[in-house]
Amino acid sequence: MYQNDLFDPAPLDLIDDTECGIRYLPDVIPAATAEAWFEQALDGVIWNNQRRMMYEREVDVPRLMAHFSLDAADLPKPLLQAAEQVRSTVGAAFNSVGLNLYRDGNDSVAPHNDHTKGLVPKAPIAILSLGATRRMSIRAKSGKGRTLNVDLHAGSVLVMSYASQFTHNHGIPKLSEVSGPRISLAFRCLTHQAAS
Repeated sequence: MYQNDLFDPAPLDLIDDTECGIRYLPDVIPAATAEAWFEQALDGVIWNNQRRMMYEREVDVPRLMAHFSLDAADLPKPLLQAAEQVRSTVGAAFNSVGLNLYRDGNDSVAPHNDHTKGLVPKAPIAILSLGATRRMSIRAKSGKGRTLNVDLHAGSVLVMSYASQFTHNHGIPKLSEVSGPRISLAFRCLTHQAAS
């Protein structure tokens, strides 16, 4: 099990593959800017509470969500600013952002991989974290690979390759000691069909 150091400012290569694997980039966004974007998104985005079927019954998804095309006329300004910074940092032409609001340590997302249908092949996915620090768990889908636990701090970006979605799952577990909210901005390159 890997746990990144609370004050470690160095980028971390977590998973290696032919498309740059999974990398953690701390301090991409200055603290004051990350805090301002967090407050603006928290108050300015219309958050949706979704329900889905699990174990033959409909349940609330344990987080709130929103989604924007990056060329949308109603795109909140902090999301455009964040997209420009993440595009520059990662070097990808992201055209979509999915937002998750984890209200406290009870909100979570189960281990999963991103659905690749609709994604541009070989294009990365970048997750910008704002607000409270939350742990992400990353584990290989096959074999006896260890679980990597990475604390995602405000202003950090986690970059996942397209290829890693076929080999690894990632999730945000419940953590009772977390009291503050976190917002994740997941930037993706969608095909024209998926984006329309």
